[in-house]
Amino acid sequence: MASTNVHVEAAVPEQQEEIEAEHSDYDSAVSDSDFASLTTSLSSSVTNYVYENGRRYHRFREGQYLFPNDEVEQDRLDMVHHIDRLMLGGNLFKAPISTSPQRVLDIGTGTGIWALEFADEFPSAEVLGIDLSPIQPQWTAPNCQFVVDDVEAVWPYPAVKAFDYIHQRNMVGSLADWDRVARQAFQHLKPGGFYELQEFHFQFLTQGNEDAFNDSAINEWQKLLAEGTVKFGKPLNIAPELANKVKRAGFVNVQEDVLKIPIGSWPKDKALKTIGQWMQVHAIESVEPLTLAVFTRVLGWSEAECRVLIAKVQREFKERRQYYVHCHIIYGQKPTV
Repeated sequence: MASTNVHVEAAVPEQQEEIEAEHSDYDSAVSDSDFASLTTSLSSSVTNYVYENGRRYHRFREGQYLFPNDEVEQDRLDMVHHIDRLMLGGNLFKAPISTSPQRVLDIGTGTGIWALEFADEFPSAEVLGIDLSPIQPQWTAPNCQFVVDDVEAVWPYPAVKAFDYIHQRNMVGSLADWDRVARQAFQHLKPGGFYELQEFHFQFLTQGNEDAFNDSAINEWQKLLAEGTVKFGKPLNIAPELANKVKRAGFVNVQEDVLKIPIGSWPKDKALKTIGQWMQVHAIESVEPLTLAVFTRVLGWSEAECRVLIAKVQREFKERRQYYVHCHIIYGQKPTV
């Protein structure tokens, strides 16, 4: 770890309005000096967090992201990262990118663990991780930087320094306009560059005794959660639609793998059993952070009502049932001509 890259706010609201007015076609013509001026100071509003129902939430673009950013949530996000690597056979990505990428963007970087590990594996790459929350470590590798930014705003990154690879994962429930994000990814990639998404379809299923599952707390919870995120404008169950959105943005050679991911130790296959064990722990720990803001802010529940449902759902996830979920891994390439 050789340098410190301070978390910075990419654009205050007034600057963002100017950017949007000047670059409404999503073509970032911001010069290097302009970009530097946008990322030289950390606004106090970024780290002045919001506390609600015993959890901590982001302040920058307050209310746009429904999930917490406190230390407990950071541990959960790092667990998901471990699960993602297990699903990919230990790899960080699926797309057939260059062995010496130069510019890489990680959307919704979270704790920054993916960006840091990518930067370590590819010293040739200049890796930029962006997120609404400044929860990434300040001390990073020299080729990794983190910026507080809103991916749904107009991207201020210099067009002359386009990316070789753009990566995002676990963003369902966080974006309102996936088509626009895909178009901006297309605009900011070099010809031949790749855009990759790794997203869970938030629909828990079970093998066997489906009637009992239909009456379960898990099924009630996931239906309400899906309803709440749709009402909020950032639907959770968007994964099956994403491959077509990537194609509509102009990407070619679009590939989609849909993986059946177990929850629990029920698979006979050793690798799947390991994934299932991790997924069971993750499922139990994800119930509270996924529930509180959606149910209280959007659906009008009290915190007490949420706590009762959370306990029921967590208890069911602890049972020895054959639950599973699907993960969509999608990548597309920007045409070379």
